[in-house]
Amino acid sequence: MCYGTELTSNAVLAWCGEAGVQWHYIAPGKPMQNGYVESFNGRMRDELFNETLFLSMDHARVQIAAWGEDYNQERPHSALGYETPAAFAAELHKQWPAPLRPPGSAAQAIAYPALMRNKTAWL
Repeated sequence: MCYGTELTSNAVLAWCGEAGVQWHYIAPGKPMQNGYVESFNGRMRDELFNETLFLSMDHARVQIAAWGEDYNQERPHSALGYETPAAFAAELHKQWPAPLRPPGSAAQAIAYPALMRNKTAWL
């Protein structure tokens, strides 16, 4: 019997082979091989998920979006010289010569967030 995650993994591995992309696994018990993501996940868990009781999917979307906005636009990060990620990225972008500036990671969005309804009564 095949499950969804197995089919997805097989499809991703097949695509990697066709596209010539190397696949690297994180060794069991070695989360520091993916330290940036582990750090972010821990921070999000401690600051948002452990502190917030989500009353609905809409409420969760609003709270997560607000936390992400604060994390990227308002909060300075010591690893970035106490700049916000947005300010740091803008400065990096200016340093690239114009013809070499990357336009972004994708030409267009491949997924869009779910529509949110304004339910301020839940907040």
